[in-house]
Amino acid sequence: MLFAELVGGGREGVTLGLSEIAHAVERCANRIERVIESNSGTILFRRSNAIAVGFADCDTAVKAATEMVERLAGMLPVMGVRVSVRIGVHYGTVGEGNAGVEEVAAFAERLAGFARPGEALASGETVMLLSTATRHFAGTEPIAGARAEAFDWPIYLLGPRTGMTTSMPAASALISPRLRIKHQDDVVIVEELRPIILLGREQGNDVVIIDPRASRQHARVERRRDGFVLVDQSTNGTYVANGDDPEQCARKSEIVLTGQGRIGCGFSANDIERDLVFFEVI
Repeated sequence: MLFAELVGGGREGVTLGLSEIAHAVERCANRIERVIESNSGTILFRRSNAIAVGFADCDTAVKAATEMVERLAGMLPVMGVRVSVRIGVHYGTVGEGNAGVEEVAAFAERLAGFARPGEALASGETVMLLSTATRHFAGTEPIAGARAEAFDWPIYLLGPRTGMTTSMPAASALISPRLRIKHQDDVVIVEELRPIILLGREQGNDVVIIDPRASRQHARVERRRDGFVLVDQSTNGTYVANGDDPEQCARKSEIVLTGQGRIGCGFSANDIERDLVFFEVI
């Protein structure tokens, strides 16, 4: 269970009639919902500035929480007000008809209430159930101080920065590979501090594809321990040409990105298209 609450201008902006701030809050909410959709989350209930989401497993919930924090951290302040999110993640079983959801959601909400703006906290029970591939998103030690004393379980801070400092020696971090994504005149770097980017036709994606063959949330590129992976979540598939290798097509599946090549969102990567995406491991 993930509970996310927007803070730093949501209610204030609407109350004061500041349309710019209200629009910023709406953009943040849209980004959060795109993360939920791309991670196959189920929205259990909403409030004016908060949302509770169920995920199939702890790994997915923790990845979604980390992505939400990262995506909102990259947004610029509006009229001096920065809208951010605070998140709580807790493990619990929800039965038929959402039985037990209130108890699990209450704990996740309590966690979010102790998180600072731009933070995600997870219960020790959640962290215990993480796989080896995802464990690096949580710190090696639980948080200390008054916040920790408010809970019976140990509480962990989530985030890619936390994971990199606990799972990779400093010398290795200096030479860790990055992936450069180029689309028209825009360049995006996938790296340890920005491990996920989204591609799609909808505004708000990191790479916005205009071609109508692309889906609104078409695909995502993830930085993992073993390299960079493209994950297709589209209707027409994602085509990848890695160097001189034969073109591959991902349909609700994954392709490892190596060397340099091209990505076609809904069309062949060998076509001469304005919306081709170019990548290179650097």
